[in-house]
Amino acid sequence: MQIVRRRFAVRPARYPNIAWPVWLAVWVLLTAAAFVRLDTPAGVLHGQWSGASFAEFLTQFALGGWYLIPSALLLVAANLIDWRSLSRRRLMLAYNWTCLAFLVLSSVGLSGLLVNVLKYAIGRARPLYFQDFGVLALHPFAFDARFAGFPSGHATTMGAVFGVLLLLFPRRWTIALAITACLASTRVFVGAHYPSDTVAGFGLGCAFALVCGLVFARLGFIFRPTPSGLPVRKASFRLIAPER
Repeated sequence: MQIVRRRFAVRPARYPNIAWPVWLAVWVLLTAAAFVRLDTPAGVLHGQWSGASFAEFLTQFALGGWYLIPSALLLVAANLIDWRSLSRRRLMLAYNWTCLAFLVLSSVGLSGLLVNVLKYAIGRARPLYFQDFGVLALHPFAFDARFAGFPSGHATTMGAVFGVLLLLFPRRWTIALAITACLASTRVFVGAHYPSDTVAGFGLGCAFALVCGLVFARLGFIFRPTPSGLPVRKASFRLIAPER
């Protein structure tokens, strides 16, 4: 944290000129399209999906704990190590793993906090109660799990994971998107969320991860800044020690 404060003080906030309004418009339009075209059919078909039991299994991997707990434990372990006793190679490994854990905690954790505030503030009924409340029943600040559908927390987690993978492995973005979107979509098949809930949550989580990546690039953690576009992973960021 001392390094963060020191670097924030000496490095000006110069972020690349990303067309955020365009991406925001795309996100809103995709969410609206899912609401108009898919939400009602999803509510009508609730409980009739084939393979719902398999979706129940897969959806567990969209829980934030799978990503937050290992990252938190990694930070705890890093703080128990005497870094002064490490060789240069091991010191860089410890530094890189710590930065990665911090990135995951920031992306998944902060987006998770926001989505929980939003879903209870909006209070949309889940598709489990489609027959009782319909596709657009809002009960703001009801603080009832039945009315905590929009956005999806699991999908937000998957969006954040996709954003982190996109930053780290930009050439493999299609594979990362296919896996994370598949896990996010399981929330529809188990009847916990409408399609628009998952689209909104996925976009929210991805945006948080990308913003965290921009901040990390400013600090010099993992990424280096670029004049335009997303930050680029630094050549020194390695999670496995190179062979001598």
